[in-house]
Amino acid sequence: MANFVAIKSDKHQNLKISQKRNLAHVANQHIVTVTASEYAQSSASFPIVLVKNPDSPRYRSVAMLGIEAGENVYYQDEKWSALSVPQSIGMAPFALGLDPDKENTLTACVDVDSEFVGEDKDLALFEAEGKESELLTNVQNSLGRLYENEKMTENFIKELEENDLLQELELKIDLSTGEKKKLTGLFTVNEDKIKALADDKVLDFHKRGLFVPIYAMLGSLSQINRLVQLRNQNNEVQVTSIKIEQLAKQEAPAEV
Repeated sequence: MANFVAIKSDKHQNLKISQKRNLAHVANQHIVTVTASEYAQSSASFPIVLVKNPDSPRYRSVAMLGIEAGENVYYQDEKWSALSVPQSIGMAPFALGLDPDKENTLTACVDVDSEFVGEDKDLALFEAEGKESELLTNVQNSLGRLYENEKMTENFIKELEENDLLQELELKIDLSTGEKKKLTGLFTVNEDKIKALADDKVLDFHKRGLFVPIYAMLGSLSQINRLVQLRNQNNEVQVTSIKIEQLAKQEAPAEV
């Protein structure tokens, strides 16, 4: 389990990071966070959807790495096969966290229990005089960009919600054993509603660049077939058929 602590020069003067790192920490993750700014690139590798816990109103933007929990078909034999790496997982062993010395302030943190972190590794976080190394400066800048991209993604999802543009999907999966499975709780953009937007709304979306992530998300659904192909290469139980169906929106019951 990760143990993230805020990076401080007085505590981590001698801490170093391995020059060579891998993505083993997501070997058993079937979804990972991806931001709207990454959709265009990520759509060449992964299905991109929104997911939501039934008990929460908040949507999460994710790339699908598998069709079952604990399954990552893009990380096999300690190798990453996708064309890109989502920034959320590429930042490991770093993450943003609260600064214990400054109220309501985010700061760069490091997983001190990671196998890639230790005083015997290659790349220093601080120079001899306590100055931040180039590595740490670059990490801080990247974490800052990730945070801004996550905020932009929240606003993007809010825009889709407010304009009633979300569509729930259901994946119907047939296995070679005869078993049938369903995946629900996946959401994408309703293409018919996009086409029906008023002209002024189309112009507004276009000027703000919203159609780029919208159509990247829609196009990414074709990667579900690729995901199944990769899964079948390394699994005795084959997926023989997978269908994507749109679920009708359930209307709230009228108050009596």
